[in-house]
Amino acid sequence: MEYVAIVLICLIISISITPFIKKFALYIGAVDQPDHRKVHLKTMPRLGGLAIFISFMVGFVVFNPDSPYFWPILAGAILITATGILDDLYNLSAKIKFVSQIVAASIVVLGGAQINFINLPFGETLEFGYFAIPISILWIVGITNAINLLDGLDGLAAGVSSIALLTIAGLAISLGDIFVAFIGFMLLGSTLGFLAYNFHPAKIFMGDTGALFLGYMIGVLSVLGFKNATLFSLIVPITILGVPILDTFFAIVRRYIQKKPLSSPDKLHLHHCLLKLGFGHRQTVILIYAMSALFSVAAIIFTKSTMWGSMITFFALALLIEITVEMTGIISDKYRPILSLVKGSKVKK
Repeated sequence: MEYVAIVLICLIISISITPFIKKFALYIGAVDQPDHRKVHLKTMPRLGGLAIFISFMVGFVVFNPDSPYFWPILAGAILITATGILDDLYNLSAKIKFVSQIVAASIVVLGGAQINFINLPFGETLEFGYFAIPISILWIVGITNAINLLDGLDGLAAGVSSIALLTIAGLAISLGDIFVAFIGFMLLGSTLGFLAYNFHPAKIFMGDTGALFLGYMIGVLSVLGFKNATLFSLIVPITILGVPILDTFFAIVRRYIQKKPLSSPDKLHLHHCLLKLGFGHRQTVILIYAMSALFSVAAIIFTKSTMWGSMITFFALALLIEITVEMTGIISDKYRPILSLVKGSKVKK
């Protein structure tokens, strides 16, 4: 019941303050203008992530979960949110945002939240030693940017983040990690409250304020999970965050093939590709929600099943990812090895 109370309190606060954040964003000029890369057709307030941050902070202070990571997480969250606010106002350069992400991640990692080892098959572990700090920082920064890149349609980043947070918090409860569960449910309630205004047709965008904050916090929670070998293996947090991680990975591959800078924007992310296939705005978002839920189910299976069950789940998931990549053309319209093979076999028959 305490976890339910946490979700409800943060959700009510988020729902209550989001309309005021919307008015504030319009007043100070924190708005997103439409252009050729964007789906929306009118000027939109984009400081909505501030509602997520404020409601989370209220829950954080009220419930005051006992952990040595309390202050490092708080400091990093404030820094990353401040960076998002400034970006929503002044469009900061990619370099400035990246440096801020590195600093925010370093605060919490040096505060002790590190990926010290990962589980390997057959009961073995891989110790990172001195590499634990840079690996942990890169992981948090990577997840932060993955969630940020996913924020391209109404309700997309907030919904996918909510599914990931529910999965992380649920696994934490089942395995006794109270602190991760507390933080996860606070974030879940705060994000769902904002989602009420952000689902299509959106009344407000979360902006970088929300995308950076959510990405940072989800990255931190998954690092804390790595600290307990029985809670998260290498594959589990990657699977939970499968949609944003794969979307970012394929964007890197795509730009490498096309010989474009990694920071160059395009309209070939997963949601763009689904829209090109003829799906509507809501249909695209719900499809990606379903994909995220499927990844979460797979992650739970990895924590509960035998080695053989995990192997079967892994290969089934890999095949599904490959088929999705080929059907959507997220890498290239010409990349279709399996679909071409199936089509060729049908022609021969």
